[in-house]
Amino acid sequence: MSLSLIAFFTLVAAFAIGSFTRINAGLLALVAAFGVGTLLVGMPIKDVIGQFPAGLFFILVGATLLFAIVRINGTIDLLAYWAERLAGDRKVLVPVLMFLLTAALASAGAFTPAAIAIVAPVALALGLRFGISTLAMGLVIVQGANAGAFSPVNPFGVLANVMLDEAGASADSLKLYVYCFVFNAVLAVIAYVLVQWIMKRRVTRESGSETGLAGADDSGDPVHPGAGGVAGESGASVLTVAAPARVATDPALRQGAVKVAATPMRILTLIGLGALLALTTVLGIDVGVASLVVALVLICVNPGVQKPAVESMPWSAIILVTGIVTYVGMLEEMGALKELEAGIAGLGDSSLAALIASYVVAVVSAFASTTGTLGVVSPIVTPIAMDPLLSPIGVITAIAISSSVVDVSPMSTSGALLMASAQPKDERMFFRALLLWAIAMIGVVPLLVWLIFVQLGLG
Repeated sequence: MSLSLIAFFTLVAAFAIGSFTRINAGLLALVAAFGVGTLLVGMPIKDVIGQFPAGLFFILVGATLLFAIVRINGTIDLLAYWAERLAGDRKVLVPVLMFLLTAALASAGAFTPAAIAIVAPVALALGLRFGISTLAMGLVIVQGANAGAFSPVNPFGVLANVMLDEAGASADSLKLYVYCFVFNAVLAVIAYVLVQWIMKRRVTRESGSETGLAGADDSGDPVHPGAGGVAGESGASVLTVAAPARVATDPALRQGAVKVAATPMRILTLIGLGALLALTTVLGIDVGVASLVVALVLICVNPGVQKPAVESMPWSAIILVTGIVTYVGMLEEMGALKELEAGIAGLGDSSLAALIASYVVAVVSAFASTTGTLGVVSPIVTPIAMDPLLSPIGVITAIAISSSVVDVSPMSTSGALLMASAQPKDERMFFRALLLWAIAMIGVVPLLVWLIFVQLGLG
């Protein structure tokens, strides 16, 4: 067995162990980079250390620190309050506003799991109040996070823009964001309508009465969300759809939003987020530097936020991303990626190679980190995107969407967060529903985006 195969199998093993245990796959990859690089390949330790992505590390630290401050000082609560006030009694606006809120957080630099974890409690509580299936709301939230995930300040977007830069298409960064946003918005509408229809048919079939639609408990009394958020203490099913009539009459469900004050600190934070987008997209300042500057300003105004913000940063995710990227850098240094590129090039058809790569990233990302997957495939995708017969933005958009659309898988972080919202009696059904949706995404989306963005050359 060649050294390249051993190196690739080691990376696969790190992904597998990280997916099925609590051990961080990035930490495994980081240590494996030294083991494979020094013991098998004979690289000096300083060369392996040199593969650590210092620039990406600063981007991740800056963005996550800023986002932690946004969450801790209550700016997220303010945005959710505004969203509920905007919705009023208009049910159709609830999923739209939750989609936009999650997309806005991801666009501002939040990791998609972080955006989902923060919006989900608000969205699911609103869904129950307005009689919307929790599964439908969950899918909408994930698609909202994916819609904003490829902004220039999001870790997903940073990795995708690296591919664009290497393919000589850095000017298409905004196109990548817009294409991914529109695709996920359409997919969110499809998911919402389809799941709502299926859930209503299921509840109607099982209950055959309006009481059943309301989610009655064993005593026949309707249940409703508790004061704590996602589901009431009575154990309301997260998959049921409340009857519109009950929503209109139950005081607990008609209770308005708890007012969140627009304090000077929260207004300053919103201004800071706007400044971050302006600094990075208009002035071209490094995302990490701009995020750290804005975060420092907010900390100077309110020093008490520093300690909890640093402690709540997703260090595990940062280690995951940087560890895997370090290992990929080691693979590139030893020439293993050149061999893989040669194998794909041996297909003789870059368009077919783009399709295969799209399916590969979809399958891998369903069981592993999307950021890690994008880091691994970047050196492989770039030569495909540089084919003069193809559109670089088309190829990279197809890869970006294929890798992120499966994040609803219950084996991924985003899917696991949705699973956590299910009541114990619904966990198996919720797991099965999310898994079936992820499988459908793996089967359909890579081919669809390949046809739209690669074959048709959109871009």
